[in-house]
Amino acid sequence: MVTIQVFDPALCCSTGVCGVEVDQQLVTFAADVDWLTAQGVSVTRHNLAQEPQAFVTNDVVHDLLQREGDTCLPLVLVNDEVVGRGAYPRRDELARVAGLKPAASRTKPLIRLSSGGCCTPGSGCC
Repeated sequence: MVTIQVFDPALCCSTGVCGVEVDQQLVTFAADVDWLTAQGVSVTRHNLAQEPQAFVTNDVVHDLLQREGDTCLPLVLVNDEVVGRGAYPRRDELARVAGLKPAASRTKPLIRLSSGGCCTPGSGCC
């Protein structure tokens, strides 16, 4: 069984998906973690602001923090081996390391449509 641990930088809450201005990358990653857990993968997230002891007691995380500082965060471990650091992995990467086939997110991306421009029906530009 695959076990994934995510060591997040200091966030305002356990997922960072709170407040007025939410980072879309954190929203997407939270949805991807939910998808993984629905597939039966064990995922644990540790927030530096709320669980500093988890960063100290894990030798791999502690060593990387000592060498690189918090620039290595977020840090993703699969079965205690580093598979990603410094950025949140995408769903396809998470699926691969978990031994799953990736599935599309049920969360639709936001698309901003312009009210002007050449892309109107019959314009030939689309």
